[in-house]
This record gives sequence, structure tokens and C-alpha cells, in this order.
Amino acid sequence: MAKFVFVTGGVVSGLGKGVLTASLGCLLQARGTRVTLMKIDPYLNVDAGTMNPYEHGEVFVTKDGLETDLDIGHYERFLGQDLGEPNYLTTGRVYRDVIAREREGGYLGHTVQVVPHITDEIKGRVRGAAEATGAEVVVVEVGGTVGDIEGLPYLEAIRQLRDELPRSDVAVIHLAYVPVLSTTGELKTKPAQHSVRELRTAGIQPDFVVARSPVELPPSLRDKLALFCDVPRDHVVAGPDLPTIYRVPLGMRDEGLDRKLLARLGLSCRDGDLGAWERFVGGVENPRSRVPIGIVGKYVELHDAYLSILEALVHAGAALGVRVEVVWIPSAQVEREGERALAGCAGILIPGGFGERGVEGKVYAAGYARRAGIPYFGICLGMQVAAIAFAREVLGWTKANSAEFDPGTPYPVIDLLPEQDGVRAKGGTMRRGEYPMEVLPGTHLREAYGAEAVGERHRHRYEFNPLYREAFEEGGLRPAALSPDGRLVEALEAPDHPWYVGVQYHPEFRSRPLAPHPLFLAFLRACLSS
Repeated sequence: MAKFVFVTGGVVSGLGKGVLTASLGCLLQARGTRVTLMKIDPYLNVDAGTMNPYEHGEVFVTKDGLETDLDIGHYERFLGQDLGEPNYLTTGRVYRDVIAREREGGYLGHTVQVVPHITDEIKGRVRGAAEATGAEVVVVEVGGTVGDIEGLPYLEAIRQLRDELPRSDVAVIHLAYVPVLSTTGELKTKPAQHSVRELRTAGIQPDFVVARSPVELPPSLRDKLALFCDVPRDHVVAGPDLPTIYRVPLGMRDEGLDRKLLARLGLSCRDGDLGAWERFVGGVENPRSRVPIGIVGKYVELHDAYLSILEALVHAGAALGVRVEVVWIPSAQVEREGERALAGCAGILIPGGFGERGVEGKVYAAGYARRAGIPYFGICLGMQVAAIAFAREVLGWTKANSAEFDPGTPYPVIDLLPEQDGVRAKGGTMRRGEYPMEVLPGTHLREAYGAEAVGERHRHRYEFNPLYREAFEEGGLRPAALSPDGRLVEALEAPDHPWYVGVQYHPEFRSRPLAPHPLFLAFLRACLSS
């Protein structure tokens, strides 16, 4: 029988439940426990695929093609595992499946209600994560904050599970905010107390309280939280601000959270080895040098829109002993200022994106990097704008464009896949998930991967138009990777450039702290030597 740990949050959102959940997974795994992580998002969307980055940050894509929120990315990076369908749940998915079952007569005429039908579906999904993954411990993050109306069915499902299973099989960790008053400089526990009270109103007594605060938690406040939240003093865990999220597992280990949690679950606490993780954190915090990388995008004021790319740069930088100093460059600024907006960057990276706004600035940046010999890394849309810039500037097709932005262009160098033509629904209809590809010999990509066949994750609707492949090759921008049938161009690169690579896929989703993605390593090496 699997054990279940639920991580809830209170007071305000954005406290770091996802990082805490990922850190717990990292610590339990290091102690030899088979663990998987699960995210519950209470919103009514079926998945995160149609959500604006301003609403929810980046959309993370799993190997099996599920479009999720960014916390699944944290889970994969901290665990070093590929997650998927069993690890992500939304209210939209719950209600969709319950209503479909009702339409099929699956409830035999009974009135379908939140209790028991919705809560049973939630419990079934949570149990299913353990069955699908073979995990000994399933750590479940409940999105939102305690008291949100959207989260009530999930709290009720947790309450029921605690009643249905032996006491040692379910534990609850509550993350609450302990702010510092700007007027007095005092830490205040009252918000955390109210948060726990709200959780207890739903019938759930937390086993641990993690006090998220800007500074260290003094002993007197641990005593106060223990008293008013009715938890043992040694189950009050300090969660102060840290220089990097990758130090959180080490902080939780020093607090003994993993050891105490295993004892609460009745599991043996084997010795754990975090030596490799500590060396990685040391590389992050103590770089030998720095390198400025310009990221050109239209959501640059919202860093979470590019979270996996930022983390992939951190992973590669730590491996190379450098700190990547990201220079955020709005694509609209490039449209206004041209190369002045790109000055001082050792390399230029253009990430994925959708929509026409700011795209001409990206086209200019891609062309400038090619002409100036600056290392360039184009990801998804970043590859597409590199192709547009090349068609206009080298091949002389001044009206070349993507059919996404100009359906009437005479040179649609980027166009819809035939199987996408006529698709009108937005959710879950793109090419997404991992696909295999063949990396061509004699290319920067082949040198970076050191392999002929690899799989990478996709999330896009438009592709490089194969009608123009020959003209591109003759002009000097060649394919570097193809789909196994040779039909789709998965990557383009300029062989006479220090490092000018565009990929149709999203390599950032496969980067890990202890296993940086080879393309990010190769890109940074090129930036350091340019």
C-alpha cells in the first residue's frame, strides 16, 4: 500500500508549494524511497494549454504530451524523472470525466453530486497515481490557498482519505506565510494561525507546518506556532528565503523534515546521499565567471513565462562554472531600436511563443545574430523567425513570413502541418509531447548530442515548409535534424557560423540540475568562446 502526503498552502499564493513538494520528492528519493509527485490545480480548465502566460506562467509539456503548469517542471527537475498523465489533475478534468460517465449511464440513475461522486473521482485519481507509478509515497500538491471555494472538494477528499486509510498512510504538510511587518520589523504568526484554522475547519489537522518567511524563524515563534496550530514543536519547520530554489532540499534536510515525515508514515529512514546535489548548488552559488545572454521575447517582464529556459541555463551554467546573467529584451524594443537593443550580449536566445505581436523584433534579432556572428539559439518560434530572417535577407524573398502571421505571404517558409489544416479547437490539438528525430552528421547538433537518434518534446502547430528546404540548403541554412521519415525539419543551423542553431522542439523541458541539456551546454560554450 502506498503512503500519501498532501501539501497545502495558506495566506497567499506563490509561497513555493511546488518547490517544497519537489524538494520533498528529492529528499525521499535520496533516501531510497520510491516516490512520485502529483499536482492538483483547482481551476476549471482541462489543462494549462490554453492559458495566457500572464495567468499562469509557462506551459510545461510532459513526455506523453500533457500540457501542465510549471510546477510539473519543478517536479521533473528535482526528481530527475519523466512524469505524465497520472501526475496532473485539474477540476476541469475531474468534472469532464464525471459528466461523461453520467451521460453514459455510469451512475445508474443516481443524482450526481460533489459528495460522493466528485470526491470519489479525486480519490481515485490520487490512488491511481500510486498504482500507475509503483510509488511507495505519493506527494500531492494542492494548488491555490486554503479557503478558496475551488479547493473545497479536494480538502474534503483528503479528509475522507484520512478516515479511510490507516493513520500512518496519510500525512498533511501545510505551508503558511509568516510575514515581517515593515513598520516594526517583527515576524507575525497570526496569518499562519488563521490559515491552519481554516484548514481545520475543513476537517484536516496538519501534521507539519512549514513557516515560509523572509528571515530565519526564531525559537520563540516555533513555540507559538506549535501551540496555536496544535502540532509538535519539532514539526514546525522553518522555510526562510534562500539564494536559490535548489538549496531548499538542503534546508529541509537540515530541518529534518524528510526524516520526521518518514517516521510519521512508519517508513524506515535510510541514509541519503545528496553529495552530487550539494556540488551542483555550489556551482550555482559560486561561479568562476559570468556571461550575459539576451532573451528576446514579448513576455520578458514575466519571467515565469520562460521558467524552464531559465532553469536550463542555470543547469548548464553550473556545469561550466559560470553564472548566466539574463538580459531581458522586449521584442517590441528591438523593433524600435534595432541592434542597439541587443548590444553587450555574448549570445542571443529567442524562446517559443504565439501570436504576431513583437514577432518582427524577433525576426530582426535572429538576422542580426547571424550577420554579426553572435551565438544564437532559437527555440520553437525562435527557429521559425530565424528561417524568416534568412529567407528575407539571404534568399531575397522580402515578403517571406509564417502563414501564422501572414496567411497571404507568397513565401510561407513556415506553414501548417497538413494534419493541422482545418483544426479549429485550441485545446490539446497541437503537435506536443516527445517525438524521435535523426541528428545529421557533421552538424553542431550532432557534436552536442553525441548521438544519431534522440527524442525531444514539442508544442507547436506550424512547421518549416519542406518546399523550401533545397533553397535554404543552397543558401547556407541547412537542416541539422529530421523526423525519422525525413519529412519534417526539426532543426536548422548555419555551418559557417560559430553557433547558429534553431530547433523546432523545446529542449529546456529535458534539462536537469544533474544532467544539463547538451544544447544549452553547447550554446553557453560558444558564448564563452566568442
